[in-house]
Amino acid sequence: MSNGHLDPATSRLSVEASRPAKADTAVVFAGDGFYARAAMQVAQQLHMLHPERRFDICIAANDMPAAPPQSLSHLDLRRCAITTGGMFDGLRLDPGRTEIVYLRLALPQALRGEYRRILYLDSDIFVQGAGFDELLALDIGDRAIAAVKDNSQARTPRRVPEQFRRLGIPHAPYFNAGVMLIDVDRWLKQDITGRTVAFGRQHRDKMIRHDQNLLNGVLQGDWAELHPTWNWQYTAATNMLAEMVSPRILHFIGPRKPWSSRGGRHPLRYRQAFADFMARHFPDQPALPAVAPPEEAWMRRSLAKHVLSQGRTLRHLRRFRNEMTVLT
Repeated sequence: MSNGHLDPATSRLSVEASRPAKADTAVVFAGDGFYARAAMQVAQQLHMLHPERRFDICIAANDMPAAPPQSLSHLDLRRCAITTGGMFDGLRLDPGRTEIVYLRLALPQALRGEYRRILYLDSDIFVQGAGFDELLALDIGDRAIAAVKDNSQARTPRRVPEQFRRLGIPHAPYFNAGVMLIDVDRWLKQDITGRTVAFGRQHRDKMIRHDQNLLNGVLQGDWAELHPTWNWQYTAATNMLAEMVSPRILHFIGPRKPWSSRGGRHPLRYRQAFADFMARHFPDQPALPAVAPPEEAWMRRSLAKHVLSQGRTLRHLRRFRNEMTVLT
């Protein structure tokens, strides 16, 4: 089925979907190939935690994502092919990357008229707590985006991220774009896609990374802050405390993932969960390589970081009354 072409302001954007929308809110991933399969693991976690969910789960890519195997048909995934028509031309790309790294910026335009709220999720996460229906309904004031403060500022809120220094922005709250609650109507009214693309072209030579820095550079603090439980960024300074806090979403930021050939920095249960999922539902894919033993140096570093920073991390958490608190 086709959603047709949107107006010219959206730069010739068009969408083809595997089925109609069944709800007015959605959890959406943007990825193809391996990352689409990783998204299916997260979708299964969401389904197990929300057997009677009131939101769609979508996987979007530039081409129609492959259909899930029959063993995952119960997830009722909605697959969307989004043709961007050159809207991201001129933006910075790292070697080996494609414009799919910017695709989340097109989601509100592509899916408008179908969803009033979108929860964008990266695929390198592990969901271990429910409440996503409630999250999708949170009051985020007049903001278009609600997100979690980035690890770079969570314990040192006055830190100026490297991207801001390069752009000459003295200071502003900076969020991690791996989990974003988007109010579609406000996003469109504020023309966030157009503004971020124009910003990225203007400052191409100063940009590092991709859409996260574009969004933060444009919004400069004009976003609502979610509790860290919704995007617990797994680092040497936070991995041990995660066992005490039990965040709802663990986000494996950085190049090391639980499925990486260079392991040793994540509890084996996350790697095993992914290995079991792949073996059951994608037996034709290569098995994960042998598990690397825990890295002794990493463990010592992690222990030292927790001793030095746990007080600041806990103060950051105490800014919220509960996990559904939104700071605007």
